[in-house]
Amino acid sequence: MARGFTLVELVLVLFVMSLLAGLALPAVGRGVDTLQLRAEAAAFSTFLRYAREQAITRRETQEVRVNPNAHLLTLTKAGTEGARASRRLSPRIAITAESPTGLSITFTPRGLSSGGSFRLVGADGRAYWVRVDPLTGRVTNARGN
Repeated sequence: MARGFTLVELVLVLFVMSLLAGLALPAVGRGVDTLQLRAEAAAFSTFLRYAREQAITRRETQEVRVNPNAHLLTLTKAGTEGARASRRLSPRIAITAESPTGLSITFTPRGLSSGGSFRLVGADGRAYWVRVDPLTGRVTNARGN
């Protein structure tokens, strides 16, 4: 008696495996997009926290400028053009400002800020909000619409 698999059985198993892989891969892709968006929101928040820390430490007003077209954050001493630090964000993320001061946020040596909100939207339409409280300078981020 011969042992083994027939060609039909092997083809059937390969078909089922490819069907399962076809169903699983789009879910994995969405997961990667979500993780990238979350990481970019965290990096955006961290950069703003760093700017606040620099304002307090150096006792100089610091300004963060957001360039949504270039996907770039730039930290400068308020009133100057020379960048102290910059952070490039993923081009797959759209950035919009809901800030009273537009595309810049100022941090004072006392830790206060001009305040503002930024919405980061991923390729799949998911969004994160990065907000800066004007009274405390506290930076938060949260998933939102």
